[in-house]
Amino acid sequence: MPSLLSLLPIKKDNYEKKPILFSFRSNTLFIIATVGIGLFTDLFLYGLVVPILPFILKERVHLPDSQIQSHVSGLLAAYAGASTVLSIPAGAIADKTTSRQTPFLGGLSALILATILLFTGTTVAALTFARLAQGASSAFVWTIGLALCIDTVGPENLGKTIGSIFSFITVGELFAPVLGGSLYQKFGLSAVAALAIALLVLDFVMRLLLIEKKVAARYVEREQQRTSSMDGFQQSNGTAEPRSTADAASSDGHDEEDDSHTPTESSPLLKPSRSEASSDSSDFYYITPAKDEPSWLYRNAPILRCLRSASLVVALVVALVQAFLLAAFDATIPTHAYDTYGFDSLQSSLLFLPLSLVNLVLGPVAGWCIDRYGTKPGGVFGYAVLVPFLTILRIPKSEPVPEQPIIYGVLLGFCGLGMAVIGAPSIVEAGAEVERFYKRNPEGVFSEQGPYAQLYGFNSLAFSAGLSIGPVVSGLLRERIGYGNMNAVLAGLSGATAISCWIWLGGKPNILRRWLNT
Repeated sequence: MPSLLSLLPIKKDNYEKKPILFSFRSNTLFIIATVGIGLFTDLFLYGLVVPILPFILKERVHLPDSQIQSHVSGLLAAYAGASTVLSIPAGAIADKTTSRQTPFLGGLSALILATILLFTGTTVAALTFARLAQGASSAFVWTIGLALCIDTVGPENLGKTIGSIFSFITVGELFAPVLGGSLYQKFGLSAVAALAIALLVLDFVMRLLLIEKKVAARYVEREQQRTSSMDGFQQSNGTAEPRSTADAASSDGHDEEDDSHTPTESSPLLKPSRSEASSDSSDFYYITPAKDEPSWLYRNAPILRCLRSASLVVALVVALVQAFLLAAFDATIPTHAYDTYGFDSLQSSLLFLPLSLVNLVLGPVAGWCIDRYGTKPGGVFGYAVLVPFLTILRIPKSEPVPEQPIIYGVLLGFCGLGMAVIGAPSIVEAGAEVERFYKRNPEGVFSEQGPYAQLYGFNSLAFSAGLSIGPVVSGLLRERIGYGNMNAVLAGLSGATAISCWIWLGGKPNILRRWLNT
């Protein structure tokens, strides 16, 4: 029986012996599933505790009712603040380490600590520290998880991969608050804690087993070298010296120059060709080499220079709007269902089914379409679809007609169609634009693993910001102008985002380009 240490991401044998379950642990599907479970766990646990925070503060911390709302807001802000502040440093750390798995496990360690403190803490300080640790975990999980995706499947398959992952994690994010409230109401805090621990155990085991593609490639390379060396012994009939690794490789049709491009643990699996590298400072994608860059910040975070691209900035804004809409649904559907139809927590959770199931089924299909047809059609279509259906969410009323909640659920299902499409364009467009910067610049501008983790640090920052402000703004709008008018504002936001996608994602449209040239 192998020891636990044999599963840890520690190189002990110079890649001489493949780890147990090597093929399974380095399989593309398993790696993507591990990333998906990691992101799902992060969002699920975030949503799971939101509805029970007031009860924890009242029953365990014994705060007076007058202080509960302010402390709930403070705890939510602590999570958002930690995630926002640490997203970019998480990307920088991930790009400088030789393995994505190590910081990926580190992020989970912070989440485990946060969960224990959250369910056992009896002071405001302990709960605040727990939310800060949860936010820190979120920064690492999202940044490194998305970087692992592009390392594993490459830019050409990123759309359907992200579409599948986002459709999966969206279900968890939408259901978690209602499920957490229902479990707490019926079985108490221990039931919520048990569900969280079970999910964390699954997440920990999968992250521990994971073997990155580039690490797997190193084991395969070493195996091929040993095989070539053995062939050299056999062909020499015992009279000649064993061939060197380079000679063995050369006899199989590879020379030393080819071997220099063999993936190693410290090199990116999907390293783009530098045949397009430019030294022309007038080139839009050219970045001053780090040794010549006077700014310390730009030298250590060259991804900041990429933000001069309008396509990249809009891609990040699209991620923010996506998270904003997701959080708005999460915050307002249960309260609207209670106020309008008198639904309890279980009945409210059923309203998330059409929204979630449509997202779950169509997310991978939408991602495939984005890989095939580009980010512009996907972004424009997804946000444009949301405009009419968000607008008419005001139609179902509270009259004593049994069909009203059904109509409301159907409209939410059509909103799910838009939500299924808008998950992938941001990440795919951002990855493609940064890859252009990476290709057009010589060695030394970016780290060996490329700038992808730093990029997804910014993406995590944008997504976290959307999750943070979404509930606050949507709740405030609902109170001030009503649920129907709130959705009209969200429809306007979606329409503006669709126009931004049409102008900037995937390059300027031909009709606009011709108009600007005249």
